Amino acid sequence: MAVRATQRQAGVRMPEWLPWALAIVVAVAAGWAWNSWRHRAGRSGTGPAATRRPGRPSRGPGRQGAPPRPRDAEPAERTGETPRPGEIWWADVPYEDGTGSKVRPCLVLRADRRGADVLKITSQDKSDRDDHVRIPTRSWDASADHDSFLDVSEPIRVTAAAFADRAGTCDPTLWRQVRKLPHLAA
Repeated sequence: MAVRATQRQAGVRMPEWLPWALAIVVAVAAGWAWNSWRHRAGRSGTGPAATRRPGRPSRGPGRQGAPPRPRDAEPAERTGETPRPGEIWWADVPYEDGTGSKVRPCLVLRADRRGADVLKITSQDKSDRDDHVRIPTRSWDASADHDSFLDVSEPIRVTAAAFADRAGTCDPTLWRQVRKLPHLAA
């Protein structure tokens, strides 16, 4: 109160946006410090980065919640492996609108020699949506720090060449539940 009275007497007025700008700067600096601390903790043998699976790339900044992606994996057709129903694979999954694709984990529903029908898996929290179900991630990604979500809205067709790396097998209980969904049964 005394500061404002002094400012009024001197004819100086503090802009109303200044406290908000300072709060934003402090929040960004705190976030940066927290992220730096987490990365240092991972390199010292403790913290989330220390538990990553050997042979997998570490999560980069900005990818803290997502499972690691295989960078140099050979396509499944070259390794002789073929996706089978109930397996989780890393694949180049096309976007629904056809404008591109993204390498992501997916659950194989049906497969043939040309490709497979898959359900996308995302690490983003979709617990508030009816078209996503929680999928235990640790069974196929040991370095995961939280479960992911399986998009059960509609299967997406992925060509055989798009499959890169087998990640693991779907939880048996979840697999039974998925197979019972009327629009996914075949």
